Amino acid sequence: MNTFLFLKRATAATAACALTTAGAVALAACGAPGTPRAATVPAPASAVGTPSPPPTLAPGPGGLTPVFMKAAGAHDRTVALTFDADMTADQGPRAAAGERFDNPRLIGTLRRLKVPSTVFMTGRWAEEYPRQARAIGRDPLFEVANHSYSHHAFTEDCYGLPTVPASGMRADVERAFTAFRTAGIEHPMPYFRFPGGCYDRRALKALSGTGVTAVQWDVVSGDAFATDAGAVARQVLDGVRPGSVVVMHCTRSAAPATEEALRTIVPELRERGYRFVKVSELIRPDA
Repeated sequence: MNTFLFLKRATAATAACALTTAGAVALAACGAPGTPRAATVPAPASAVGTPSPPPTLAPGPGGLTPVFMKAAGAHDRTVALTFDADMTADQGPRAAAGERFDNPRLIGTLRRLKVPSTVFMTGRWAEEYPRQARAIGRDPLFEVANHSYSHHAFTEDCYGLPTVPASGMRADVERAFTAFRTAGIEHPMPYFRFPGGCYDRRALKALSGTGVTAVQWDVVSGDAFATDAGAVARQVLDGVRPGSVVVMHCTRSAAPATEEALRTIVPELRERGYRFVKVSELIRPDA
């Protein structure tokens, strides 16, 4: 049975983000009822010769947006590595001054190691790096999911992020999908990751009817602003269990050790018998 998490306090996954003060800030700022409407969440057509619509969870009680954290009860050794491509709406001047919120080397390593992955991308990131966004979105090794447009928080007191008002939450998500289409990402997935991992019942209600499944995680890599790739690798390797979702980052300025850590994580998990999958391969609507 699907589990829907409705929080009045931080979830275990959100709390895990706050590993250190610097790590929490980095996770927040590095660069984060009804029938679904096709215009809101682009999805592949189901006609002959085209992909079937990706799996999503059914809405929770009262139509609240469902939340997926890991594959509950998984016995096969599958794990989803997810990478947040964070860039907040107000970081344009920093990018113009030379700060890099992308990480082509990391994406190249995933390709070289043939690791299927899910990239949670902000709309602002797609606008800043449209060619990279398009290349990731068209590569069958990857799937692109929504990480908001602005990377502003959907709750109060989320690692110092500016806050999106409830009235603007849905529009922020939809704006990200529009940015993806403009960049040439034809089939973004109907999955959404809250900036900073912060959400509550109000946020879940605000996104009701969009058709998205909110995706959290059960393993925090600790890569935000980390310079010790070995420590990042150990944290992931110690935390992974069958069906795990790992949160990492692909912003080189805020997560400079991630690519190096991957070169340890991937072969070690394969040696343990794990198979890498995208988030869409873990979500089972009828589980």
